[in-house]
Amino acid sequence: ESRAANASKKEINIQWYIPSLTKPSNDTETKVLLLYAYNTKPVKISDNRIFSSMSVFSGHLWISLARVISLREKLSNLKQQVEMLMQSSKSLSSASEPTNFLQQSETLTIIPSRNPKMNVAKVHLDEKTEEMAKRCLSEVKTLLSVVPAQSVPLTEIPFDVTLQSIASLEDMFDPASGCIITEESLFNWIISLFH
Repeated sequence: ESRAANASKKEINIQWYIPSLTKPSNDTETKVLLLYAYNTKPVKISDNRIFSSMSVFSGHLWISLARVISLREKLSNLKQQVEMLMQSSKSLSSASEPTNFLQQSETLTIIPSRNPKMNVAKVHLDEKTEEMAKRCLSEVKTLLSVVPAQSVPLTEIPFDVTLQSIASLEDMFDPASGCIITEESLFNWIISLFH
């Protein structure tokens, strides 16, 4: 059984299609196609010729490549800021406990962004990082909204901010690859934008 035929929990699968990057003669901006599919209940497909489900959805959006690249850069900066906040909070908490040198040096290690066991603990944001997150998420909302002109900036963060959720968003807006998002609160927010 392939992973494509089964989803044991709710997930969004994101893929990008980048058409030829040759500029058309009328010099319009280059767009890329965001393809998405998600399930709201576990799915097991044994025969795709007869499959039908009320819990599986898919769609696509044409998005400006320049805006996708710009947003990914901002999300990358946000992820670095979240990593620094996590490291400083770990350093503060470990400073209050007696510890040997090896344990102290371990607390200063930066968590690699591609680590499969990435931290899913909720991060308490400082004011600067929270504003940075709201700007990034407002832009995500604008790019994914069916009617972008009616999209208003966010006044609060609509999901639990973890290192994993920010890394997933960064991966989502990488047109060179796709990603799968399973975090509950992030999942719910993103599918709300697709409606």
